[in-house]
Amino acid sequence: MADRKTTRVFVDCDPGIDDAVALAYLAARPEVEILGVGAVFGNNTVTVTARNALRLLALYGRPDVPVAVGAGRPLVQEPRLAEHVHGDNGLGDVELPEPEREPVAESAAELLVRLARENPGELDVLAVGPLTNLAIAIGLEPRLPELVRRLVVMGGAVEVPGNVGSHAEANIVNDPEAAEVVFAAGFDLDLVALDITMKTVATSDWLDRLKEVPGERAERTSAFLDFYADFYKGIFGVRQCAMHDPLAAAVLADPHLVTEAFEAPIRVELTGSLTRGMTVADRRPRPGRDERRVTRVITSVSGDEFLDRMLDSLR
Repeated sequence: MADRKTTRVFVDCDPGIDDAVALAYLAARPEVEILGVGAVFGNNTVTVTARNALRLLALYGRPDVPVAVGAGRPLVQEPRLAEHVHGDNGLGDVELPEPEREPVAESAAELLVRLARENPGELDVLAVGPLTNLAIAIGLEPRLPELVRRLVVMGGAVEVPGNVGSHAEANIVNDPEAAEVVFAAGFDLDLVALDITMKTVATSDWLDRLKEVPGERAERTSAFLDFYADFYKGIFGVRQCAMHDPLAAAVLADPHLVTEAFEAPIRVELTGSLTRGMTVADRRPRPGRDERRVTRVITSVSGDEFLDRMLDSLR
């Protein structure tokens, strides 16, 4: 039996600036054991995101965590990337040393399935990119939702506007079919959507505080976030940035930070010409009538405590 004080985690990601900060949050926690990282397309090609994952794990003190290359494209549609948000190299054009290791031979889906089978009921999954790897893993192991203890997904825009079109959020719209597979599968699932991440931001003052933290981890992360804040200045009108993926990591590692949430079945719109990729929550009071397991949608967190913990993780 595993030590219950240890949180065992598989991270599926597409690094990505906010993915980098999410890895920093988890890597700094001695009680969090990162068993593996799966890379997926999204913020850049999967080749780039896998190399970035290796670089970041080395930067944040977890160089031995295995990284697996996952899906390079969505299940159905053509891929879209986000270099304008994250820079040509995915990390705000900040250069990190070449990784000393290579990705493992297993695919990301295969690594996730193996770890879930080896740690039944003890593995948490953090998914902060398109959900293609998870959908493939469910195809490989239909019992995955029973084997995984908890799944935390950063994605969706449930009751707020999208960030890729009027209704859709980037991670979901980048592979809506995969997202629908995951929401239908029956995981114990927390959704950290734009509803909360666009309200939980690193302010200009917080970014300035980060610049005062000594050490390479803080220095490099500050450089990543400077690029990110420049992008978000065009959205918020001031120098600050949303902390999408780090907040999802915090919800996984520090669930007490969640102060409000609601539960509802979530479905992903696949056919709408204007709403493809929309995350639809059925909030009608119809207990027991929907066969789909409900998702917990996070709507409020202790934002100041989260940002303090994020700063501490980089000290």
